[in-house]
Amino acid sequence: MATLPTKDDILRWVEDNPTLASKRDIAKAFGLKGADRIELKRLLRELEDDGHLEKRKKTYRDPDRLPPVSVLEVAGPDEAGDLFARPLEWHGEGIEPRVLVLPRASDPALGAGDRILAKLTPVKGDGHNYEARLIRRIGATPRRVLGIFRKQAEGGRILPIDKGDGKEWTVAPDATHGAKDGELVEAEHAGPRGRMGLPRARIVARLGDPSGPRAVSLIAIHQHGIPHDFPQDVLEEADRMKPAGLSGREDMRDLPLVTIDPEDARDHDDAVWAHADDDPKNEGGHVIWVAIADVAHYVRPGSALDREARRRGNSSYFPDRVVPMLPDRLSGDLCSLHEGVPRAVIAVRMQIDGHGRKIGHRFVRGLMRSAASLTYQQAQAAEDGRPDDRTGPLLEEVIHPLFAAYHALRRARSERQPLDLDLPERRVELSEEGKVLSVNFRDRLDAHKLIEEFMVLANVAAAETLIAKKSPLLFRVHEEPDPLKLDALRETAQAAGFTLAKGQVLKTEHLNRLLDQAAGTDEAELINMATLRSMTQAYYSPANFGHFGLALQSYAHFTSPIRRYADLVVHRALISAHGWGEDGLSREEIEQLEHTATHISETERRSMAAERDTTDRYLAAYLSERVGSEFTGRISGVARFGAFVKLDETGADGLVPMRNLGREYFIYDRASDSLMGADTGTVIKPGQRVTVRLEEAAPVTGGLALELLELEDAALPDARPQRGKRKGRPAGRKPAQAKRKAAAVQDKAERRRKGAKSARKVERKRR
Repeated sequence: MATLPTKDDILRWVEDNPTLASKRDIAKAFGLKGADRIELKRLLRELEDDGHLEKRKKTYRDPDRLPPVSVLEVAGPDEAGDLFARPLEWHGEGIEPRVLVLPRASDPALGAGDRILAKLTPVKGDGHNYEARLIRRIGATPRRVLGIFRKQAEGGRILPIDKGDGKEWTVAPDATHGAKDGELVEAEHAGPRGRMGLPRARIVARLGDPSGPRAVSLIAIHQHGIPHDFPQDVLEEADRMKPAGLSGREDMRDLPLVTIDPEDARDHDDAVWAHADDDPKNEGGHVIWVAIADVAHYVRPGSALDREARRRGNSSYFPDRVVPMLPDRLSGDLCSLHEGVPRAVIAVRMQIDGHGRKIGHRFVRGLMRSAASLTYQQAQAAEDGRPDDRTGPLLEEVIHPLFAAYHALRRARSERQPLDLDLPERRVELSEEGKVLSVNFRDRLDAHKLIEEFMVLANVAAAETLIAKKSPLLFRVHEEPDPLKLDALRETAQAAGFTLAKGQVLKTEHLNRLLDQAAGTDEAELINMATLRSMTQAYYSPANFGHFGLALQSYAHFTSPIRRYADLVVHRALISAHGWGEDGLSREEIEQLEHTATHISETERRSMAAERDTTDRYLAAYLSERVGSEFTGRISGVARFGAFVKLDETGADGLVPMRNLGREYFIYDRASDSLMGADTGTVIKPGQRVTVRLEEAAPVTGGLALELLELEDAALPDARPQRGKRKGRPAGRKPAQAKRKAAAVQDKAERRRKGAKSARKVERKRR
């Protein structure tokens, strides 16, 4: 029989073994069994009653000590930049302990108010009692809302600008932050609901006139939580940077590398050059150089610049501004490959044969000097026989060889068959005051495709090199489409008179055949959009699952480290794999690759959503002066509450609510993805041509409300007005009657769908 421990023995055990402090752990430590466990329970209860121990769930601990894993609330950095937090599980009688948070390079950026689960280590004599390492963030700052402030006698209200958030927030008189009526404000949740059940808010930032110049992108930036101001220590670190020299680098300054970018490019992070391969074994082949700014030289793992770049994940691009991943000292200066200026790069020399297939490559860390900064239009015009003063001297040595290599790559692309979607990109042109001048579709020149093909080839080379060297990296992954989404695409194609092969392993070439069938027809845009919707979303991962859309087995992002953190990780991996310096991928980064991949995939989606919302708002502002005008377009989707229409002229998306679909009641049929009129049987489905009238355009939310006038170039059929009801207004029904009618229409829609499917099968057999 074991000797029963004293109370002091138990307290010493709990102090020395805070993770083994359950009754079972203590009994096991002292070898207690049977009746001794009952005595142990009595001792623990007495220690608890005396205040020496506190029971926390099924374990005991010293109330004047924090548990080894605890919940903290971040208090923010002090004057020295150290990050402190207060423990939320402190129950002692003494002074609340001070906790210093020690962030790793891979940790997400933490701000005041964030709640974290952290591992604690007691320390003495350092001005704080514990040091904390982040396990995970379990809560953030209070929920925030962006909206229009409406002043009232006592405080005011906030009308959210988010299209999906119609609930107002109340603001107390002492929480208005001096906001004026009609101002755009940012507010945070401030306690329990007030009168009428509305949530309370306190205004934390005044953003000015919501209709003012350039307010549109500012709304999206705040609404999506995109960090847009650099901390002072990040700016100071960037300002201390000096241009990299030739030491440890290959001298590439004599190579006629050029940058080719949009006219409004704010940085130049890639340069290219090509020439005919002089290797007699590769007759008709080409050598392609792609040089990328060496951002890793300046942004070192664990630095303030690195932490902020990782927090942002990527740059965000809006019609009137860029929210960069790196401060301008780097993105617009030291890491931008300006003409005639020596710049540090990581470059890849690639050999392709006459058919455009890569037969070899090697990476170098070098120093280059750009021979020219060209636009896509300049490069294309020169190749088409219209050189200017800038491109004329470069025609034979640079321009023609670049396009010759591109034409070879096109042959290889044709064999590989990547997904070839035709989705024009909208371009919003603004005046200096921020007013929308026009909405156009960007040209797709061969010069654009040249740079795209060169970058894809360089990205493949980076992935292949790191795989061969068994180096960790982040892959760009695009998985195969979901079978259910493919079935929906197949039905859409069949309804439009096209076919998508079934019963075989899906390849991009099968989808390209469908797109080729639709090319040049009225259904081309519908099929392209439906194909895009059937795709999964690309993401970053340390595991390689291939890139379906590009029809590539291994793909990584290497070519844009100024604006994507994933590319910076790949650069560091290349540095480590080649032994080029101490600024490669750190052990801590490797351990956190999975977390980094998830984080930057999320920041990418955040930026895409903000950019899309901004375009929608600019389009709404542009169209607000044309309320009452008629437009043509296509049904792009249907839902229980109405139909979505994409307008031909601008590509803007608007909603035709149920009340504006005609003079009858419409039933949503999920199976056929359509709306059916209860009286006339009129079917509204994606792809149909429509004429609509613009009823409302709300620049603050980006919403467009439309009225349906014509369907497939014909006026909507009149529903039979019911007795006692005014013509032109949907007839009301009793609930039971409406339910029976809806069920009958659903059944009718299903029979039609099955009948059409059988008819198509018969027709295919005839063929």
